Amino acid sequence: MIDCPSPNWDERSLPVSMLVLHYTGMLDAAAAIARLTDPDAKVSAHYLVAEDGEVVRMVTEDKRAWHAGLSSWRGITDVNSASIGIEIVNPGHEFGYRPFPEAQLEALIPLIADIVDRHEITPSNVVGHSDIAPARKQDPGELFPWDRLARVRLALARPRKGLADPHWTPGGFLLALDRFGYDVRDGPAAVRAFQRRFRPECIDGIADGECRAILLRLLLDRR
Repeated sequence: MIDCPSPNWDERSLPVSMLVLHYTGMLDAAAAIARLTDPDAKVSAHYLVAEDGEVVRMVTEDKRAWHAGLSSWRGITDVNSASIGIEIVNPGHEFGYRPFPEAQLEALIPLIADIVDRHEITPSNVVGHSDIAPARKQDPGELFPWDRLARVRLALARPRKGLADPHWTPGGFLLALDRFGYDVRDGPAAVRAFQRRFRPECIDGIADGECRAILLRLLLDRR
C-alpha cells in the first residue's frame, strides 16, 4: 500500500457503517490521484485501487473523506461521515467504460474484506455510488462484478431462487425501493440504479416483473 495523502477531509460525525465503491471516471490513475489530492477540487477518498492492483491510501479511515457528495442510504444523509470510500480506477462511461482487470479485483476484494471486518459493515451496506446518488451517478457501473463480492459474503447477492412477481404498480415499486434504502425522488433514475446493481443486463428504468420479484426477495431476506 502506498500513501498519497489528500488534504480533502474533515472530522466524522457518525460511526462507520457503510462502504461505498466508485470508479474514478478519468483517463488514468495519475489524473485521478491528481484530482483527489487537489485542494481546489474538494473531493477525496480513503483508498484508490489502480488497474494493476496498486492500492493508494489517501485519507485515514478515522477521518471523513469527501467522496459521496449529495447522497443518502437507508436514512443516512451524511454518507461521507458514515462510510469508507474506495475509488476504483476505470475511465467510466464518459471515457470508455471497460471491465475491471483481474489484478485490480484481486487487490480490491481483500481490501474490502479487511474494512468490513474491522468496522462490522453488513453486506447490505456495501454499495455503489449509484445506489446512494441514483440521480447523479452511474458508478461503479453495470460491469462491476458484484457477484464476486457476494460469493465471499462482502455484498448482497442477486436473488435467483424463490422469485415471485408481487405485481406492484410503478408507484408501489418505488415505495418498496424506498423501503429497501434508495432515494426515489427521481423514480426512473432510482430504478436504473437498482437495475445496474441487481439486474445489469437491462438498464431501462422500467420496473418489470423480474425487477419486482428481485426486490421483493431482497426485502424478505433483508439483513
